[in-house]
Amino acid sequence: MDTRTAKIDVTGKISEIKQFMPETYASIKSKSEAIGNEAFVLVRRGLRGEANCFYAFEQGRVMGTPFTLTDIARDVAQAMVTFGCAHVCIWAEGASNGAH
Repeated sequence: MDTRTAKIDVTGKISEIKQFMPETYASIKSKSEAIGNEAFVLVRRGLRGEANCFYAFEQGRVMGTPFTLTDIARDVAQAMVTFGCAHVCIWAEGASNGAH
């Protein structure tokens, strides 16, 4: 088997989002209504470790892969502190509205 093309199974991580991160899961479903299947593609890419696709946290759980763009990390941290966010989902640029 060629490991360079092997897909990492993220089924367990998706189940964890559904079970323990209800607001994040609602955001994923909402994003899929706005941009279609690309939302699920971005989530899976982020869950597989690809940066700049999908990153979320809720109730102490973190899913996806951090964004490498320092402005995004800074802006999200500032918004969380300023507004007391209960959950955050960050989407790839061009995924309709960007951060959600």
